[in-house]
Amino acid sequence: MTTIFFDLDGTLIDSAVGITRCVAHALEQMGEPVPPQAALRRWIGPPLRDSFGPLLGDDGRTEQAVQHYRDRFETHGWAEHEIYEGIGAAVLALSGAGHRLAVVTAKNEPHARKIIAHLPFGHVFEDVIGATPCGRLSHKPELIAEALQRLQLSPDKAWMIGDRHMDIDGARHHGMDSVGVLWGFGGEAELRAAGATRLAAAPAELPAMFGA
Repeated sequence: MTTIFFDLDGTLIDSAVGITRCVAHALEQMGEPVPPQAALRRWIGPPLRDSFGPLLGDDGRTEQAVQHYRDRFETHGWAEHEIYEGIGAAVLALSGAGHRLAVVTAKNEPHARKIIAHLPFGHVFEDVIGATPCGRLSHKPELIAEALQRLQLSPDKAWMIGDRHMDIDGARHHGMDSVGVLWGFGGEAELRAAGATRLAAAPAELPAMFGA
């Protein structure tokens, strides 16, 4: 059986509302103008410091903005999401077929664990690997490496499923295969350019890709 790493935002849940509201809150607290919604959506996927850093131009202010974001996410943002239609059935089918499943996300790991624990299918994930609050682990290559270590896997035994080029880049860094999903925030052109092994237009396509 295969081990399958799932991204969280844009793959299992549509978290645009929670993330963009938390970004807006952080920018307001920092006295910065809040960009239009379309621009705020670019915060979905990359590590927070990668997004706040170039805008604020100062490590200290970046850390303050990250903390403001996390403060609101802890109280409100974590619950401001919708589960993609059909993804629960797909995850359960993969688990039922004997595949090992884990979540690998650039979201802060305590927040990711909180979200997964509240998903109706969250119990099937063997582990949740997320970013460390200090930023030591924040990019997908590092996070996938941590997941491989925790689950005691070689890269050829695992796949990465995600919606952004960061997911595909992280998989390719380790020589892993990947599935780019088209219902998230990246889009087909981004995922093809990143070199996704396969593309899935809907969650219902995932089980068949792994013989489930």
